[in-house]
Amino acid sequence: MARIAVIGAGMGAMAAAARLATAGHRVEVYERTGTYGGSVGRFARDGFAFDTGPGLLHLPAVYRDLFVKTGRRPLEDAVQMRQVEPAARHLFPGGVRVDFPNSSRGKAIEALDGGLGPGVGERWAALMGKARDVWDATRRPLLEEPLRAGAPGPEVALRDPYPAPRRGLLRRRAPSFARTVLRELGDRRAAALLSAQVAGFGVDPASAPAGAVVLPYLEHTFGTWYVGGGLRALAEALHERCRERGVEFRFDAEVRTVHEAAGRAAGVELADGSTESSDLVIAAAPGPGHPADAPTAPARCTLLLALRGGRPAGTPHRTVVHRADSPDPVTVLRPDDPALRPDDDHEAAVLTAHVPAGRAPDPDALLAAADAAGLGLGPRVLWREVRTADDVAAQTGAPGGAVPGPALSGQPDARTNTAELPGLYRAGGWAHPGGGLAHAGMSGALVAGLIVEGDGWQGSY
Repeated sequence: MARIAVIGAGMGAMAAAARLATAGHRVEVYERTGTYGGSVGRFARDGFAFDTGPGLLHLPAVYRDLFVKTGRRPLEDAVQMRQVEPAARHLFPGGVRVDFPNSSRGKAIEALDGGLGPGVGERWAALMGKARDVWDATRRPLLEEPLRAGAPGPEVALRDPYPAPRRGLLRRRAPSFARTVLRELGDRRAAALLSAQVAGFGVDPASAPAGAVVLPYLEHTFGTWYVGGGLRALAEALHERCRERGVEFRFDAEVRTVHEAAGRAAGVELADGSTESSDLVIAAAPGPGHPADAPTAPARCTLLLALRGGRPAGTPHRTVVHRADSPDPVTVLRPDDPALRPDDDHEAAVLTAHVPAGRAPDPDALLAAADAAGLGLGPRVLWREVRTADDVAAQTGAPGGAVPGPALSGQPDARTNTAELPGLYRAGGWAHPGGGLAHAGMSGALVAGLIVEGDGWQGSY
């Protein structure tokens, strides 16, 4: 049995901690803030409650597997989950609307043809066929196999497997995701719909490789899920699972650096000057144990709205407002969840837009865009709370409040699951295979597999 110190109490950290404790290791988690969950936070006031990070879950199998392998109670016994239908309502300038369904190819074709014109749906289906090929080629090497420091990554990590177009007798490299989907779909609105799905993962569609089509494919194939009480309830359930397995948590315990002894990781040095010894260390938060040149990523500006008046009938859970004056859509989450509002005469809404690194957010523009699309939220506002990149940085420790995206084929990525220092491992959104709830959970499984099975382990723990 090893003593293992985990830096950070985010979802990837707790995913690793629960698995390792189940395997018999002694695990202690050091979190610099006063709570767990990392980016999966909550803001509550006057009977309203809001997720301050992700509000929807994709690829829930990651957490189903985690709960199956760490205890008797499955995920659905710990939290209430339901698929969102439609997956999203997309509103375009000029009054065009597409209610995009959840996990139904036929309904998706019908919705796209009806909203954007005949033929768009079939072109989308053909694109998803190519996305399936990319998914099949990348799923195991990018998501299920660990990436070690100093070792060459899988070839697919450097070569985008998306089928490149021909120029004469030769194939040329596929352009960016945004240009690829516009060419494939032949409709700017349909391309914007898929770009919004990619942006929701914290990926810039304009610079991402064409292989990023796996992200809309993942969302459509495995569904869009909501957790009752908000995504914070998932963090609470995972924290409770860790406690059941004997994981110890120390909050308000900031780690200043990884302690080294005899040329390997031997514990953590805390900001108060004390040193806590361990046999292994897992760096699962930005900062100590991670390279200083962490990948840059966009930030998010979020506007939390407490609204007077009940939730109108027929309101979708998620609405994506595409703006004529900005390539960045506004996502509006309005869950029909009594746990998030004081009573049925009020409603809680969360507006989010991605903000390029260094750009100041404009929360008023988010609300103006939503109301210009006909949502009518402004006149109903009782109060509002703005969450900027600085708030994200304070909550997660991420430089500049950046939100890391998942690893993609054809996009070089320095994130790994081990470090050059023996005994030091990496998990969470700033480790392989990247950010997002599902990918962070996968990173925890990869690190646990390396520790339990040995550094020669190849995956599928």
